[in-house]
Amino acid sequence: MRIKAVLFDLDGTLLPMDQEKFTEGYFGLLAAKMKSVGYSAKELVDGVWAGTAAMVKNDGGQSNEAVFWRSFAGLFGEKALADRPLFDAFYSNEFQQARAFCGHNPQAAEAVRAMTAAGVRVALATNPIFPAAGTQTRIRWTGLEPEEFALCTTYENSRYCKPNLNYYRDILSTLGCPAQECLMVGNDVAEDMVAEELGMKVFLLTDCLINREGKDLARYPHGGFAELMEFWRALEGSDRQ
Repeated sequence: MRIKAVLFDLDGTLLPMDQEKFTEGYFGLLAAKMKSVGYSAKELVDGVWAGTAAMVKNDGGQSNEAVFWRSFAGLFGEKALADRPLFDAFYSNEFQQARAFCGHNPQAAEAVRAMTAAGVRVALATNPIFPAAGTQTRIRWTGLEPEEFALCTTYENSRYCKPNLNYYRDILSTLGCPAQECLMVGNDVAEDMVAEELGMKVFLLTDCLINREGKDLARYPHGGFAELMEFWRALEGSDRQ
């Protein structure tokens, strides 16, 4: 069955990064921004992590955005909601500096555009814990534009997080594509390869591998972008035989 849609993870997949280095640098920028309105770095970071944990546990009743701000306001009160425009502005401005904590691989944009040129719908299946502005910024760091994706998951338009299978089910529903006609590409064994359970094809990109549980990688097609393109073309070729 021909692959009609390819889902790409972003951080560590299309956008090379050391997750810990990026998170540390990103939080440093955010803390500097919010210090002027009374947030200490520790309480701010703890609050963001608490909101992130709440999104990961989201049962689908609300958007991730609503869940995050309910958690954050629960810690900081109405002040947090009043300060929200400052947080939003951060992702359009100061967050740009976080590019220094990421790498760049031109093969990422080349892969997306090659698939698009072949008539495949490409979606950005990044864990939806960032607002759209922050996601769009990171997309541009890869050399791509948000408009090149049929869908980009953000905390505004999502109600689940990885590795919840309902996150992937929602993407399939939005794309109107059965799992068997989709390929998920990501660097995190636990969060990305779980899509296989729904019947999707998967490819583990190992350039910035995350394998917290030490799983055997041999069970997944894996490698860099060159191997990904070989795998995808083989799938396309097998359909024509």
